[in-house]
Amino acid sequence: MSSKQQVVEQARKAFQTGRSKELPYRIQQLKNLRRLISERQADIADALRNDLYKSENGTQLYEMIGLEGEINLAVSRLAEWAAPRPVEKSLLTISDEVFIQPEPLGVVLIIGAWNYPWAVTLQPLIGAIAAGNAAVVKPSELSSHTSKVMEELLSQYLDKEMYPVVTGGVPETQELLQQRFDHVFYTGSSTVGKLVMEAAARHLTPVTLELGGKSPCYIDKDCDLAIACRRITWGKYVNCGQTCIAPDYILCEPSIQARVIDEITKCIKEFYTDDPKTCPDYGRIINQRHFQRLMGLVEGNSVVVGGDTDESQCYISPTVLTGVTADSKVMQEEIFGPLLPIIPVSGTQEAISFVNHREKPLALYVFSSNKKVIKQFMSETSSGALLANDCLVHYTVSDLPFGGVGNSGMGCYHGKYTFDQLSHLRSCLIKRLNMEAVNQMRYPPHTAKKLQWARLFLLRQVNLARWRQMAKVAVLAVLAAFVVQRFLR
Repeated sequence: MSSKQQVVEQARKAFQTGRSKELPYRIQQLKNLRRLISERQADIADALRNDLYKSENGTQLYEMIGLEGEINLAVSRLAEWAAPRPVEKSLLTISDEVFIQPEPLGVVLIIGAWNYPWAVTLQPLIGAIAAGNAAVVKPSELSSHTSKVMEELLSQYLDKEMYPVVTGGVPETQELLQQRFDHVFYTGSSTVGKLVMEAAARHLTPVTLELGGKSPCYIDKDCDLAIACRRITWGKYVNCGQTCIAPDYILCEPSIQARVIDEITKCIKEFYTDDPKTCPDYGRIINQRHFQRLMGLVEGNSVVVGGDTDESQCYISPTVLTGVTADSKVMQEEIFGPLLPIIPVSGTQEAISFVNHREKPLALYVFSSNKKVIKQFMSETSSGALLANDCLVHYTVSDLPFGGVGNSGMGCYHGKYTFDQLSHLRSCLIKRLNMEAVNQMRYPPHTAKKLQWARLFLLRQVNLARWRQMAKVAVLAVLAAFVVQRFLR
């Protein structure tokens, strides 16, 4: 038995003890995870500085606060999420118990990403714990310092049999994927996502794929360009552009292109000073391979802002590109770095057509003061999410499902959506062994009269809420009649 197989079997044995089915156990594990985040902030921040040059405050803002919020939500709402969920009844089931009972899937594999290695790895783990599963956690080997710290800390704060961490590179991930899991949750590229899905298919294991793609950003000439460009600049260059929902490219009319470039230039200076290389809030590319990939995407385009680089530090300054066409190299793959191409379009209709001729993106951004333009994008395009007049912030809303569509992913998570994604929503119907006369309509011989009764009982929905309201009204009417007769006659 291989070491990875042993890890998975250990997690399965831990799950089969049944301890994770108890809500107090789940809540305690979630509280332990919250304590880890609180007590080990310095270790987490140091690792992220070494991996991505993230500042301590940036780490709190973009990684930790969201995790604390997700844990607090799960702890406060877990009893409600895990409770039986009543469903509508028919006349045939009006006297029965009919409900949905969420139950744990079993052992979940969570494969994290390197760009926000804590947020995108622990968010699904929070849902896995809340839903009562065991989980094998595989952090990305590219954020190596974080991977090591995560392995050390999770084993100290969580049930290490139930929630083991496996580190390593591609071979270790491939070996894990050969094992049988009850769900695989992967965050990363579409290319690797296809391999994950292929491996999971051998065991008929369901998957959640949080992928990416080229998220378009349309700027309408009818908007406040200063505010729009300020929000776009922030959304694009945070984490050095290494964000799956970062605006990948801008679509705008030629008449406003110069103003857009001017406003973005001002914002870069405001956010990251005249020399972003020395700014503590501006990060670095994860490694030299990705640095070289990004430099290859610049070729053939005009650099109108930025363009400064230092390969020894994996540094690329905030950069804006023009002269870009649909056939340019930079438009053939997700950029995932601080390069922002601007593509001229004649207006809303051409922008929509441009978006629709490509894979469905993880996010689509529209900046306009015209509600009709926003509604047109909503009705005529498809994407994981659509934001009007801002970037990225939908990720912070736990009541919104976060996920892609088509090439940008499948499945969703955040808040209750993570709980449901990593639960089996079991259909339950509890009948009594009486009222057998009602069942005669389904037993042979099948007659026209029985069919007539079956249609009535099976097709007539029962609005119990309305019945309860009518019952209250009836009780009040009886009470009123009694009062009139007793006291007012």
